[in-house]
Amino acid sequence: MALSQKLYDAIVAGNAKVAEAAVREEIAAGTAPATLLADTMIPAMDEVGKLFEEEEYFVPELLLAGRAMRAAMQPLRPLLAAAGAKPSGVVIVGTVQGDLHDIGKNLVASMLEGGGFEVHDLGADVSPDKFIAAIRQYEPQIVCLSALLTVTMPAMKTTIDAITQAGVRNKVKVLIGGAPVNEHYARAIGADGYGATANDAVALSRQLVEQAG
Repeated sequence: MALSQKLYDAIVAGNAKVAEAAVREEIAAGTAPATLLADTMIPAMDEVGKLFEEEEYFVPELLLAGRAMRAAMQPLRPLLAAAGAKPSGVVIVGTVQGDLHDIGKNLVASMLEGGGFEVHDLGADVSPDKFIAAIRQYEPQIVCLSALLTVTMPAMKTTIDAITQAGVRNKVKVLIGGAPVNEHYARAIGADGYGATANDAVALSRQLVEQAG
C-alpha cells in the first residue's frame, strides 16, 4: 500500500490539483520528501504505465497522469535538492530537427520524471548543436530522440553522428522512439536502444543507468 493513498490515487487518476495538495499535506505532516517520492509517486506512475500496457489507459490518461505528477513534484523539488537527494538519473529528451510533433516526446518526459529521473525537455525541432550543448550542460546518462515522421528519421542519425563528432558520445546512451522507427533502425544508426512506448523508455533508461553503475 502506498504511503499516501490520496496522493497515489490522485496521480493515477490524473488529478493535478489534488495531487499537489496531497503532497503539501504530507510535507506539513513531516513526511520525508524522498520517501514520499519513492514510496508513493513513482509506484503511482508505474501503475499508470501498467494500465497503459494493458490498454485500460490511453494517451489522454497518460498525459493527465503526467500533469498530476509534475504538479506533485513542484513543492518537492526544492526540498529534495536541499536534502541532497539524487535522481534515478539525468535524461535529455527532444524531438529531432525538422519535426514539430511533441505528444510522444511529452509522454516520455512525463513518464521518466514519474520514474524518478531528472528530465530536461529540449522541446521539438531540436538541432544537433542544441543536443550537444545540453549534454555538456546537464551531463546526462541518457539522451532520448523522438521522431514522428518518416522524413525526419534521418535527423536521428545526423544527431547521433554530430554527438560522436563532438566527442561526447561515449558519455551518454542514446535511445530513440516514435511511430516510424524500430529496433532494427536503432541498431542501424548507432543508437543504444529503442522504446516502442513511454513505459519502455523508462524501463530501458533504468536498465542502462543501472548497468553504468
